[in-house]
Amino acid sequence: MSRYRGPRFKKIRRLGALPGLTKKGPIAGTSLRNQPRSRKKSQYRIRLEEKQKLRFHYGLTERQLLKYVRIAGKAKGSTGQVLLQLLEMRLDNILFRLRMASTIPGARQLVNHRHILVNGRIVDIPSYRCKPRDIITARDEQKSRALIQNSFDSYHHEELPNHHEELPNHLTLYPLQYKGLVNQIIDSKWIGLKINELLVVEYYSRQT
Repeated sequence: MSRYRGPRFKKIRRLGALPGLTKKGPIAGTSLRNQPRSRKKSQYRIRLEEKQKLRFHYGLTERQLLKYVRIAGKAKGSTGQVLLQLLEMRLDNILFRLRMASTIPGARQLVNHRHILVNGRIVDIPSYRCKPRDIITARDEQKSRALIQNSFDSYHHEELPNHHEELPNHLTLYPLQYKGLVNQIIDSKWIGLKINELLVVEYYSRQT
C-alpha cells in the first residue's frame, strides 16, 4: 500500500489529531448529523485505527511500518516503545519536531530536495535514522534557509522555536543558525503523538 496522498481532513476527522500530517484539526462545531451513528467498535477495528493513526502521522507506507515493527520486535525492551523511538528518530520527523518543517510531508520534501545537511553532508533519505550528537542544518543557500524560515514564521510568536523549553528534551534548536542538535535518543514521554502502541503491536502480531 502506497503512502497516503488524499484529503488530510478526512483522516483527522476519523482518527483524531495527526500533527505530523497537518497542523489543522477538525473544524469546531462540525455537524455530526451527517455522520453515521456510532457503533461499538470491534477489537480489530480499535487496533486497526491505532495502526492507521501511527502510519498517517509519520507518513509511512504499510510496508515501511511493518518493517519498523519487525525491527522493533527483535530489539531489547518493549516492542511498542522501541517502535516509537525508531519512528521519532527519523530525519523527517526530527525536522518536524525542530519546527524546521511544519508537517512531516513538508520535512520529507526538504530532505528529498537536498536542502538538509547532517553532520555537514547532504542527506536526501527521509528515513535516515538520527543518532545522538547528530547536527542537522539547512544548506548554506538562500532558498534552503528561506523554506525553513517560512516554517518558523508559521508558528505564533509565543510558539517560536527559539523557546527551547517547548522542544522535546532530546533536541536543541539554534534558529538563527538554522541548526538543530540531537542530544539523545528520545524519552517516551516526549513522543509526538497520543497513541496506544501496544495495540499497534497486537495488530501486527500475526505478521511478525
